[in-house]
Amino acid sequence: METPYDFVTVAIFAAIVLIFLQRSVSPPAKADPMWHYLAASIGCALSNYLGNSGFDLAAMAVLVLVAGFIFIVIRPFQPR
Repeated sequence: METPYDFVTVAIFAAIVLIFLQRSVSPPAKADPMWHYLAASIGCALSNYLGNSGFDLAAMAVLVLVAGFIFIVIRPFQPR
């Protein structure tokens, strides 16, 4: 882990994993499809790759899209 993109994307990925684990052990009110978590994780990996390759604006744009996707689709602060 050398760049800021490494730290930011790993932190977002860890948050996604924690949300997934918390929801997987809670009573199933409404199941989240796995592809929601997969899409957010792939977005983190893409942003990290772009940032490490020197495409800073593209990496930041993908991070903003991933954050928006997480808040709109996964809804981490809304109980299920």
